[in-house]
Amino acid sequence: MTADFIGQLARVIVFTGAWMASGLIPAVAAQASETAMRPFPQHQAYAQGAILPSRWSAAERDADVRAFYRQWKADYVRKVAGTTGDNVQYRVTFGHDQPDRTVSEGQGYGMIIMAVMAGADPDAKDLFDGMWRFARHWPSDGDSRLMGWQILPDAKGNDSAFDGDADIAFALLLAADQWQDPAYLQGARDVIAGMAESTIGPNSLLPLLGDWVDPRGAEYDQWGTRPSDFMPGHFAAFGRATGNPLWAQVRERVLDVASALQNGVSPRTGLLPDFAIVEPDGLVHAAPPNYLEGDYDGAYYFNAARVPWRMASDALLENDAQAAKIARRMAAWMRTRVKGDPDKIQSGYLLSGLPLPYESENSTLFVAPMAVASMLLPDGQDWLNDMYANIRDRHMDYYEDTVTLLCLLVLSGNFWAPSGAVD
Repeated sequence: MTADFIGQLARVIVFTGAWMASGLIPAVAAQASETAMRPFPQHQAYAQGAILPSRWSAAERDADVRAFYRQWKADYVRKVAGTTGDNVQYRVTFGHDQPDRTVSEGQGYGMIIMAVMAGADPDAKDLFDGMWRFARHWPSDGDSRLMGWQILPDAKGNDSAFDGDADIAFALLLAADQWQDPAYLQGARDVIAGMAESTIGPNSLLPLLGDWVDPRGAEYDQWGTRPSDFMPGHFAAFGRATGNPLWAQVRERVLDVASALQNGVSPRTGLLPDFAIVEPDGLVHAAPPNYLEGDYDGAYYFNAARVPWRMASDALLENDAQAAKIARRMAAWMRTRVKGDPDKIQSGYLLSGLPLPYESENSTLFVAPMAVASMLLPDGQDWLNDMYANIRDRHMDYYEDTVTLLCLLVLSGNFWAPSGAVD
């Protein structure tokens, strides 16, 4: 056991005591329902004209989700050592190569999955509560209502990442509906308030990269954004839950920026970049290489691969025509690009449509979200069926598998939008 590990463990113990004393690690409400009000499967009526994979019955698609979920849970959900009883914590591991690492994005994904899979898994509520405790146990250094993006944090500290908090808040709204516990709704409102104050550009109305960004900073500011954080369906739910008109403005803003990027930067493909710059005068462009993460920051890569799923989910659940147009444009281009063969989808493209060099792998991360977008192609039934066949039982690693499971929930007709209220 290294000295660094002992130091980290000591910090865990100190933080646990402090957060429990402050009441910010939630206990399970005694009055909360243990019965799922919306147990899986919950076959939804999506927006008019949407299609589902038709080569399999609804029961077969449900079975695919259950099987994928069981494998995902076995591979990535872990109990935090030393936590027990009403203070037990669970986390979603970063993957086979980094089993000791968790990121807020994964914790948000896991909480959404548990809220939707309740009824299929009798442990879903306990796992959800443990994941929420873990999220509160590791607050951001910037805004304690938000989660630090990486666990264990490095020596420089631990700030937030927008997508992790957005999914955590959305998951809490799902949980409020699922288990009829007002504590979940209050938890969601607390996170949403933190996001509104610390992670939305006051003038740009765009998601910041995290609460570490100074909206008027020299290198990173409110005009630099990540299109995979454009979650219009989440923002609609946040507005319902809080009554804050900000979220309607943010929702409209991200849809308009996504459309502007498609029209001005990727008119041939409709692909969005991993990172984008929106100038105060309205001009939009892809971020330059090495803007934040690497050479492909201005390409359709491992962040932006999620955009078709985010946009299409909003179109399907909120009946949003603009989101549908954005998603449909990407899906139609991809179908043409690979000549209707999902096995030929590669792991990243320039916005012009050329495949990125050395990224030839057919990753489920690039297939599954595009499959969700293809639910909006009325003439795409065979294409959608082939995409579903590509991903339904294929497992890779944490990121790919988790996004694929979330997409399978939509593809199977089982994803739903929270009401934002508890009766």
